[in-house]
Amino acid sequence: MEGESRDVTVTSSNRKCSAVTGSARKIRDNMADWHNLMLKWDKLNEDGFSVASNVVNLRLSQSSQLSSSSAPTGGAAELQDQCCKLQHIFDKMVTMVGVVTKMENLMTSQRGLHDLEEFQFGPEGRKCPLFHTWDTKEFVGACHFLWESFVQEVKLKQIILQEVAHTTSADLCAVYLSCWLHQPFNPAHTRHMLEALLLETGHRPL
Repeated sequence: MEGESRDVTVTSSNRKCSAVTGSARKIRDNMADWHNLMLKWDKLNEDGFSVASNVVNLRLSQSSQLSSSSAPTGGAAELQDQCCKLQHIFDKMVTMVGVVTKMENLMTSQRGLHDLEEFQFGPEGRKCPLFHTWDTKEFVGACHFLWESFVQEVKLKQIILQEVAHTTSADLCAVYLSCWLHQPFNPAHTRHMLEALLLETGHRPL
């Protein structure tokens, strides 16, 4: 993740030092998990960009050879290998052992905590916030915003995965690579939202 977020690692050892219990403890742990999942996503995104760049270079090289010679071109096996690597990275981002599925589980957990608070304290929730100022409904909204951003980003990456090895236009390849790297559905605001969550739950000093 860009910026100062890379300088902080929230681990189980941090959690053991915390005096918070019950719902507050669960929310605080959830925010730590969000932080760590977003770091994993960023690492996978960087790895995927490197592999996608290899796919593009191999594909354009094949296209150039075909246009200049009628002889069969090499590199098909290497291109297939790089495509398989990109598929593997994408699967890690998405599937049951992947980042986005775990993010969805965190969002579901957060919604469950909010429902519990409503059951215990009524529709208005508890009178005093668990941390500084946020109520559980605000945590649910923030988690849903983060999850939805990554869901949309996954849809874009799936299109890139399906098309990048079949594209012979250098300009279109550049667009695909730029979209993979810069993640238009995962803008800076998602990082700011994570920072707000970490500040609210005490993972960042105010």
